Amino acid sequence: MKDATPADLVARNEVAARVMAKHGVEIDDLYAAMLPHLAEYQNPKDVHFGEPGYQFLGQQVAASIRKHIPLLTTVNTAVIPMGKLEKDGYGWEERHEAIMKIKAEINPEIVLIGDSITHFWGGQPEAAKMGNRGTETWQSLFGNRRVLNLGFGWDRTQNVLKRIELGELDGLKPKAIVIHIGTNNLAGTVNARSSTPEEIVSGIAAIVEQARGKCPEAKVILMAIFPRGKTSADPKRALLKQINDLLASGPAKMAGVTFLDITEKWLEPDGSISKEIMPDALHPNQKGYAVWAEALKPVLPN
Repeated sequence: MKDATPADLVARNEVAARVMAKHGVEIDDLYAAMLPHLAEYQNPKDVHFGEPGYQFLGQQVAASIRKHIPLLTTVNTAVIPMGKLEKDGYGWEERHEAIMKIKAEINPEIVLIGDSITHFWGGQPEAAKMGNRGTETWQSLFGNRRVLNLGFGWDRTQNVLKRIELGELDGLKPKAIVIHIGTNNLAGTVNARSSTPEEIVSGIAAIVEQARGKCPEAKVILMAIFPRGKTSADPKRALLKQINDLLASGPAKMAGVTFLDITEKWLEPDGSISKEIMPDALHPNQKGYAVWAEALKPVLPN
């Protein structure tokens, strides 16, 4: 009604909220979101908005939808690009911004894409206290070669797809792209559900396709996901084997892709992971990164 007062609108919204609560329907309160911005966005002579106002409302609606996408069970969330999902301890957005600022200056010959395992190795951008765990092996492998580290702690495949969408590979012409991602997709949290092996492989395949599309001249080196868990009895071991088998028969066969499975190099004869190379049975230390470096050396282009 055109004669409705602000008090009338508040009262009606309160009634609507009670009804929605009764039926378990979540509310996206656009009234409260827009109220502080009315003077900026609402037309002075009616109740409608200009284009900036509708963009603002659209962003509010999109944000409320995005909260639930990571938890959907009827779609493969591993292939839906998503920004930061977890508390990361380093600043997901800040690391992305740093990459966007330095990537052209670095003009990398080699690009590494991954999660914390890649993030913590070393290189640019600087990872401060969380990174540089393998600086000696980084230097021995790459030397003076120009390398860009696109590893982000806690990233899942959907996070990598978002970063590519945001432009991290745009304009780059590397000789090689090394991809190691997917282990965090096995972790279910309040922010994102765990993915099945098939979903994870689809997410990795999408990353490979995006990387090939953005950098068609690059050699893509796709890593089998490294083992995790102290012993062979860890439930994730069987899932990782299933994922890696699927990678070998799927994305690994894409044009321009070299598949590198170094699972056995991480394991003791009894299938355990030594603290000497992975203290937490997930993240390599200096000796562990030497294992990865040794495996990469013969497949990196000159």
